Parts: sequence; C-alpha cells; structure tokens
Amino acid sequence: MGFNLILWCHLNLVLSVLVLFCCSFGLFSANDEVGTGEGETFTVSSFRYPETRLRPFDLRYIRVDLPPWFSALSIALNSDVDLDVSRIERVPMSTLPIICFRDGSPPLPDALNTSLKDSAIAGINGLDVEQCFPMQKNITMKLTNSQISPGVWYIGLFNGIGPTRTQSKMIIRGPSYSFIANISVEACTDSMMRGDFCNCTVYPLSCTASDVSNALEAKVNKSMLENLVTCKSNFDPFCVHEGAPNFFSLDIMNVAEEIIMTATNISFNVTPSNNTYGTNDISLMCFVRHGAMPSVTHNDYSIDIAKTPFVIHSPLIGRWYISIVPINLTKTQDNNVRVCYSVESQVLQCPLGKAGPNCTMESYLLQTFVRRGSTPFESYYLPVGRGASYDSANFPLEPLLTNSSSIGEPDNIWTYFLLDIPRGAAGGNIHIQLSSDMKISYEVYARFGGLPSLDSWDYYYANKTRRSDPSMFFTLYDSSDNKVNFYIMYAREGTWGFGLRHLNTNSDSTKGLTVMSLSLERCPKRCSSHGDCKFAFDASGLTSYSFCSCDRNHGGFDCSIEIVTHQGHVQQSIFLVVSNAVAILPAYWALRKKALAEWVLYTSSGISSGLYHACDVGTWCA
Repeated sequence: MGFNLILWCHLNLVLSVLVLFCCSFGLFSANDEVGTGEGETFTVSSFRYPETRLRPFDLRYIRVDLPPWFSALSIALNSDVDLDVSRIERVPMSTLPIICFRDGSPPLPDALNTSLKDSAIAGINGLDVEQCFPMQKNITMKLTNSQISPGVWYIGLFNGIGPTRTQSKMIIRGPSYSFIANISVEACTDSMMRGDFCNCTVYPLSCTASDVSNALEAKVNKSMLENLVTCKSNFDPFCVHEGAPNFFSLDIMNVAEEIIMTATNISFNVTPSNNTYGTNDISLMCFVRHGAMPSVTHNDYSIDIAKTPFVIHSPLIGRWYISIVPINLTKTQDNNVRVCYSVESQVLQCPLGKAGPNCTMESYLLQTFVRRGSTPFESYYLPVGRGASYDSANFPLEPLLTNSSSIGEPDNIWTYFLLDIPRGAAGGNIHIQLSSDMKISYEVYARFGGLPSLDSWDYYYANKTRRSDPSMFFTLYDSSDNKVNFYIMYAREGTWGFGLRHLNTNSDSTKGLTVMSLSLERCPKRCSSHGDCKFAFDASGLTSYSFCSCDRNHGGFDCSIEIVTHQGHVQQSIFLVVSNAVAILPAYWALRKKALAEWVLYTSSGISSGLYHACDVGTWCA
C-alpha cells in the first residue's frame, strides 16, 4: 500500500480529522512540527535465496524475522513461471504454482483448502491469517509496519497442492519451475520513530511498581493489586492541536489480567475566549492495536479516553501501540488553543498460580519434557509437582480442579494451563487429548500469547457441533462423549494459554476420572499409519518443519485420504501391465516373417513398457 505525503490543512469537521488520521501523512507532532519528509532507515537484514528448482509437488519455506522497530519488508521474486492469472481456474491445483504468507508459523494450504487471491502484486491486506496467491514471473512488494506486525513471518512456495502432493510416486510427472528470491528488512534509525516513513514519534510508557490508588482499590479485587505496575511516559504532559495524534507503546512481558489506561490532567494551554467551553467538552479518541501502528480503520480497540478509562481484559503478550487524537477543539474558536494531557496505564497481574476474573481460578505453568529420539522438538507437558508421572504424557485433571470448582459462578469456572513452544519449533503440532470413564464435562479453549475466554480464543472445542472451523489449522480426529482428540497445526512459537471451562459442576459427571495430555508432535496422528514422518529446515535453517511422506494409496497432509483403494490398485496394475501384451502380435508376425530385427524391437518394447508401467503403479521396480 502506498501512501502520499500530505500537508495538513485547516480541519473543521470531526469526520475529516478521523479520515486523515494516520501517521503516514505529514501530521503535527507533539511539538507542533509538520512532517515534511521521510525519516532515516537502515537495513536490518538482507537475504538472497539462490536459484532453486521446484519439482512437481515440492515446497520451500523462507523465514523472515521482523524486529519491533522495523519499517518495511521488501520482497522480490523472479521465476520462470508462465501463468495467466486470469485463467488459473483452468489449471489443476495439483500442478498450480502458488506462494503463501503466514504470520508466526509456516503456511499449510493443503490443510486449509485455501482459496487463491487474484495476485500478490495487487497488494496484501490484513495478513493476520494465511493468504495464498498464484505464482507469477515477477513479484515485487513492500509491506510496511501498518500492514503487518513485527515477529516471525513465513513465505511458502509450492509447486502444486492437494492430497496427491504427499502421495509416494515412482515416476513424478508435471512441470517444474525455478525461482530466485531477494528479501530485505528495513528499520527506523531512531528507535522512537515508527510509521511507514519513520516520521511518527512513539513514546514508550515506562513501567514501575507503584502504590494502589483509592479509586482503583475500590474497583479491583485486592489479589489483583499485589503485582500492580504503573506505566507512564517520561515526556508528560503533551500539548497538541486539533486532530494531531500522539503515539505510545506499552510492552506486556508476562500474562496479565487487565490493562487500565487513563488520560489525566486534561487542560488547555491558554484560556479559551469561549468561556462556555471547558475540558469536559474535549474528546480524546484512543486507538489501540497489538503489534502494529493503529489507525482509524486498522485498530483492535477504540474509545474516548477523556470520558472513561480504557480497559483490556486478558491482553496479549507483546507490544501494544496506542494513538490519542484530540477532537472538538475548534469549538473553542481559538486557533492557538491546545489541549494538554498525561497518559497513565496500570497493568494488573494475578499472584503465581492464579488467573481469571478476580484471580479466583487455578493456573498451572507446564514444564517441557523432551521425548527421546532423533526427531527434534518432540515433547510433552506436565504440571510439575502435581502427582503426574514424568514417564507418561498423561496427567489427571481432577486433582488440579479442586480449588477452582468451589469458586465462581457455576457456568464460569475455569482452570488454566500455560506452555511454551520453543524457538524454531513452529513446524510442529500441538496435540490435545482428553479421555474419561464418564462423559467429559469440559470445554477446551486455546489462545496464543494470553489466557483464553469465551470472547477471546484462537481455537476451541465444546462438543461435536461446536468447535473451531477446521479450515483454521484445527484438525479434530476423535469426538465422543468420553474422548476428545485434536491438533493445532503448525503452532506458533511462544506462550500458549489453554483454558478448561467446567460444565455441570453439580452433576455426577464430575465424579469421573478425566485424563489430559498436551504434547508437541511432528506429524499429526503419526501420518495415520500410512506413511513416514519426515522433517526438514527452512531456508534460514532456524525452523524445523515436519511433513508426511505417504504410501502409494494415500495422501493428504496426514495421509488420511485414500486416493487409490487396494482393489483399485490391483486392477490398475493388472490392466496397465497386461495391456502391453499387445506387443506379442507384431512380434509373432515379425518372427514368422523371419524379420529378426523387428522381432527384437517389438519384443523389447513390450517388455520395457510392461516394466515401466509396473514401476509406475508401484507393483514392482528393479
């Protein structure tokens, strides 16, 4: 997305202020200076992927790390693909070259049944989920920090997708293509500058432990105030004109229950000539976004912070960006009037072992136990010191739920588990299993970077009919009254929160024994016993990803799709091999005519063709 540098004009309408609000325009800064050009940038990293040829059904992954202060990601791909994008619906998916992008873990279009966008050259918008595009001869794009967030991004190049991609083949047919990639990451020279052009100052909110105010103590549970942290800017107060935004950043390092943000000390720098207009008539529009610069159209939350404090429940771990824009100042009828304010934020955390509303629920940090073997990163997770056997991946739930079950509303009782996916393991899958000798009375919710709730989750399973969309890296294998078994495919590296919501806490089902298992596995369902689990590394060598190599009759990302039945395979082999017997007739004719050269030619051709087809269908190969 390209942005033009626009000088500010006099704004009289609130709507105009909101539409033009974006740091990529030349806006008034906190010091009332107009942005008149781009800021300075430097190259953080530059990577050149040498010419590589992708055979039919091959794939390649490229990992790109974007630091918090990056400004733009530039991608240039050159290939020998000759594809008419307007006619891609005529190309079989098994031979279609595509390029995919995903935030946090490698893309997996086979599992998603991904629908292709028109063209990557046209631009990428909203890259919070996987997006795939048809591969073209030349692809050049520049993604700014207003389009994508910092962190780890993956680019996947595929030469054909679909169930047959993982099917074993003796003879591989189809077109190949080669590509060269150049990827560079640029960042702002000044660590306090952000925006597409590094011309927006971002003021970090510095956090320290603080005393509890009387107003906060009256509203918040006492246990949540034990680890209270207050965050303020060292540049307070801020005095700005109408529509001039100030940007702030707040880092959440650990799992927190709430963020409370307020604007304090709101005043005018001079007394307005309109005496009937006061600070109570001012609006300070607050736009908040996790991981990227906010705007009117791209934000996670928005509120008038001058009227009421802004509260985020169960915020995600990472960096939050805040923009505050004053409006309604023109009603003062003075051009030199500015509004002054200070920003303050309180981060509320529960004591160790507690979580949820008012810190009344149990929370357990799971320890990683690496499985023995040659496969990297395979491990399982157990709550330490809670009676679980370290030799098994299973642990009983009921001893962990005792304290939670007696607190809270009957239908809002949770138990939380936190685990960490190590760096480089984003190509693995989180395997969640529950089994019970009675009907399972729990719903499972998962969330990356924070604790899940009924309103905030990435994946969930409630029952056979209420669960995550299977197109969102969620694969369910078993769903019965006493057993649940599902995978989160290619889980992102970092902190994951799992929440078990208790159902029917007063019924007899809670008296049964429920066993839970959380593990990091390389291939889902061990390739369904129809293939071998293999692993490889991306182009940078920093991420290990796993994949199934299926047998002749099966395909799909987990080898669960039967492509050719056993009976069909036998019939296909017989017909193909026996069909070469037609060479007997011309060979017999040549032998009767004593044409020995022709007889040798026909006989050897028939035998060679028979061996070729026997090898092609997997019946026999030399």
